[in-house]
Amino acid sequence: MPREQMQRWRLILGKSAEEEFRPWAQREGWLGEGGLLSGDLAAIDEALDMVYAGEGEAEQGLDLTREEWEAEPGTKHGAVKGRSFPRVARWLGEIRRLFPTDIVALVQKDAIERRGLKQLLFEPEMLAQVEPSVDLASMILSIKSLVPEKAKAAARELVRKVVEELRRRLESRMHQAVRGALNRNQHTHFRSLANLDWQRVIRRNLKNYNAELKKLIPEHLSFFSRHQKRNEWNVIIAMDQSGSMASSLIYGGVMGAILASMPAVETHVVAFNHQDVVDLTAECHDPVDLLFGIQLGGAEDYWMATRYCEQFMHTPARTLYILLADLYDTSSHEAKFVKKMEELLEGGLKAVTLLAISDQGKPSYNHDLAKKLTNLGMPCFGCSPDRLPDLLAAVLKGQDLQVFASQAEAPNPPR
Repeated sequence: MPREQMQRWRLILGKSAEEEFRPWAQREGWLGEGGLLSGDLAAIDEALDMVYAGEGEAEQGLDLTREEWEAEPGTKHGAVKGRSFPRVARWLGEIRRLFPTDIVALVQKDAIERRGLKQLLFEPEMLAQVEPSVDLASMILSIKSLVPEKAKAAARELVRKVVEELRRRLESRMHQAVRGALNRNQHTHFRSLANLDWQRVIRRNLKNYNAELKKLIPEHLSFFSRHQKRNEWNVIIAMDQSGSMASSLIYGGVMGAILASMPAVETHVVAFNHQDVVDLTAECHDPVDLLFGIQLGGAEDYWMATRYCEQFMHTPARTLYILLADLYDTSSHEAKFVKKMEELLEGGLKAVTLLAISDQGKPSYNHDLAKKLTNLGMPCFGCSPDRLPDLLAAVLKGQDLQVFASQAEAPNPPR
């Protein structure tokens, strides 16, 4: 085994495997003062060991004591009162030095879940050092009622960083998708590069190809005309507030905020559980306020939510209803929900269920209800965030959403 391969296996297996590798490494002359690993490899091993070591293996792990973990925020014995946690602060700095950003976010998430570090999210100093991620933001939103006053500003700032990054990632493509409502059959004298009809220009100027320059010299330019009417489309996003949907709700909130900024789209965003429907449309100007208005947890009633949203469906043929939900309906209204969706779809409504908005693979969802909705013409699928603009484009262009669903879900749509 080459030395590099041996070192990788040693990192994977952890410190408990050091003795197994030692005779081999010693024979090859690979042992240094610190063993098989040295330099940054030794630092990586130490950083990972503090999170992933088995019980009793980590000499100085990140675990909080039982007293610290069980104490309420702000109590005199709690983990959030007068504690600086220098070991954790050093560890946070070290993993940011050693790993790329996506790996840092994953290791942080595992540290919080495996080593009882959730209480550290109540410390402003810790929040300022962690790597922002969707998972971390969703965790903060799920415990926001417990965050003490001193840490609220830092918590909101972390969520804002995540939201701004997602907005940068999605906004331009979503605007482009909505601008896809161009009338491709009409042209205009208004000249703008964004309106240029490239295919028509190339066809009309093929005779002007310059072989010496290897370039096409255009004499005639054609431009598409755009529709600039307000509220050409109506998009309603109804978000299931159950805890399992936390990460997806962040994407849903950002999507709602982006759409609300477009004059061509009338946007409504609501969040619901089994008791209440909260209209968050007025908060779309600030997606952070919108997300902090969501109360994660509780059961679901999809019939109640859809009945509430029906008031916004004034032009069914130009309305897209996005139900962001895993379809685990805990109410006694599932049959009424299916009947209501059948009526709305027959009236011309466009509708989809996004079982999750995530890059994490196939979501967990209620297969029976998904099949019923799919058979009605309401596709149910998991969608990666980067495919959201494509979904909008498919609706605006009148494409078959069942076909889109078969391409969008990872790995397979429900049958």
